[in-house]
Amino acid sequence: MSYSAPANWDEPELLDLTGAPVPQYGTGSLADLLPTLVAGQGVPGFTAGIAELTPSDRNCVFLIDGMGWEQIKAHPDEAPFLASLLGSSRGGTGLPITSGFPATTATSLASVGTGLPPARHGLPGYAVRNPASGELMNQLRWQPWTAPKPWQPYPTVFQQADAAGVHTAQVSAPAFQNTPLTKIALSGGTFHGRMTGEERMDLAAIQLAAGERSLVYTYYSELDGAGHRHGVDSDAWRGQLMHVDRLVRRLAEQLPPRTALYVTSDHGMVDVPFDEDSRIDFDEDWELGAGVALLGGEGRARHVYAVPGAEADVLTVWREVLGDRFWVASRQEALELGWFGTPGECDERVLGRIGDVIAAAHADVAITASRNEPNESALAGMHGSLTAAEQLVPLLEVRS
Repeated sequence: MSYSAPANWDEPELLDLTGAPVPQYGTGSLADLLPTLVAGQGVPGFTAGIAELTPSDRNCVFLIDGMGWEQIKAHPDEAPFLASLLGSSRGGTGLPITSGFPATTATSLASVGTGLPPARHGLPGYAVRNPASGELMNQLRWQPWTAPKPWQPYPTVFQQADAAGVHTAQVSAPAFQNTPLTKIALSGGTFHGRMTGEERMDLAAIQLAAGERSLVYTYYSELDGAGHRHGVDSDAWRGQLMHVDRLVRRLAEQLPPRTALYVTSDHGMVDVPFDEDSRIDFDEDWELGAGVALLGGEGRARHVYAVPGAEADVLTVWREVLGDRFWVASRQEALELGWFGTPGECDERVLGRIGDVIAAAHADVAITASRNEPNESALAGMHGSLTAAEQLVPLLEVRS
């Protein structure tokens, strides 16, 4: 008796691109938060995208880097105050919002500050190709130097609110005051640098009380750092989450009257196991490297820039090799599916920054680059993709 294997026995089933979760641009993404708040404050030119939120005279956004919705739900003992606010999220619906794609800091902070999706503001990833120079541009570190204003020409929501008479302030670490990312995404009103989280909470409350209409933004980054170094299943990360929980309570307890505090994040995080199956090393994989001129993005959200004329071949190979663990799309497919903004929408200057091929991780895997990206390749926790653990972020609310 003989047995014949199915024709596709050795061919893993490809992930369906239409099954990839899509950020809720226009109704429930980070890009919709500030426009919704300032619309409620009467700033002209804005409409409320997140319909569930109730207007307030004074608004504070506390963005905690790397604190996803699923991570809060999984750690009620370490974050009892945050967990008690889960039902308040998104205007009392108890639902999260989405960060936008890729779920990474530079992209998300630009979305928050400009009120625009990545296809408009033009920071569509951690490291992307500069079409003018052909080099990779790291948009978090702003290296190599690129003139900020042409790269992101739109005014920030803070600038527009300040011009409309809203008392506007950012309270963050002093090191962030003059960075290009702050200038193009978060500037407007006054910047106040404070070293400790406690100092930031206290000053944010003071700044909220300084105007009859106020918009205050404050930020904490250390939770993300602990997640990257040690993973979100580590004692170090849990310790940082406990500290964050105390900071949020500290701010909530000193809000001036007529204030809404919104606690959110730029992305969640996933721990990627340190084994060859989970970490695919691009620098050691000749098949993935064939026809590729530049590898951008980051481990869980890759922009792949093909040698001219090799775009179709690169897409085919990446799908064959990775398509059961990554959503692998062409630039046009990703735009039409709405990964970077409203389906089909993209500013002309942004098109060449997006990869010819985009690979977004579905499983707990990453595409590393051991030689060219040794530091990033060694991270325990990563983010960037479309999974719920990375995309879903809280919008917890406290009112006074």
